[in-house]
Amino acid sequence: MSQWQAWVGREQRSSDRLDEGLAARWLATFELEQPEPALLPQGIHFALCTPHTPTSALGEDGHPLRDDSTANFLPPIPMPRRMWASSAIKFVSPIPLGASIARISRIASINEKSGNSGQLAFVNVEHETSANGTLAVRETQTLVYREAAPFNAPLSPPELTKSVFNPSEWDAHQTLTPDPRLLFRYSALTFNTHRIHYDAPYAEQQERYRGLVVHGPLTASLLLQLVARELGDNRLRTFEFRGVSPAIAGEPLHLVMRRAQGGFELATFAKDGRQVTIASAS
Repeated sequence: MSQWQAWVGREQRSSDRLDEGLAARWLATFELEQPEPALLPQGIHFALCTPHTPTSALGEDGHPLRDDSTANFLPPIPMPRRMWASSAIKFVSPIPLGASIARISRIASINEKSGNSGQLAFVNVEHETSANGTLAVRETQTLVYREAAPFNAPLSPPELTKSVFNPSEWDAHQTLTPDPRLLFRYSALTFNTHRIHYDAPYAEQQERYRGLVVHGPLTASLLLQLVARELGDNRLRTFEFRGVSPAIAGEPLHLVMRRAQGGFELATFAKDGRQVTIASAS
């Protein structure tokens, strides 16, 4: 049993408002038009009820400092590298412009494992987001904690090869290049201060990435927008995604989608065909 079981069941409540300013910034970031009626695209919940830790309480990596005080929602797992590994989302109802937002977050489980890269800890957090008192989104978010990378560890992911991704087996395909401007805007929208997304020397020297890392939920948001272009806005009931390899800013990213049994299969791939994200939807 994990030594962190005392944190299981811990809850956090937060509130927000989807005002015109936030909606306009989200739409501008992704070059989307104002929707009519004024129901925001699926994925907007990533920018709601964001953390508001004081700057003085941030750690070296940009995440909140970790201790065992009752003020901290997440457990102080000592492994220094923390990442958003995956999410399973249920869309219950669209979120309208101007809505009052309430979120209840609860730690559902904590599990420790040994992997090829050393010790790992997985924290599952359940979020229920309501808009104007109506349940809008249920999400189970998985965070993974990892040991520090050795100072001489090979940079991740490997350099791009000469291979080229072939989208012919997919029904829908889009290519874009997430650059540092997009990463900066997404960090601002979600109030995410993790330095791997904006501080290239830190990302390389401390966490041994080959460049700035594209946020997992940013990639998920782009996939949700691919679905919206193919099916229309706010059509999904479920969406799951899992990161399998880092996407690096400034490098082309292939977003793809195809019909599958019971729904849709989605994914993202690097320029050379290395898979970045696995996703599914219904």
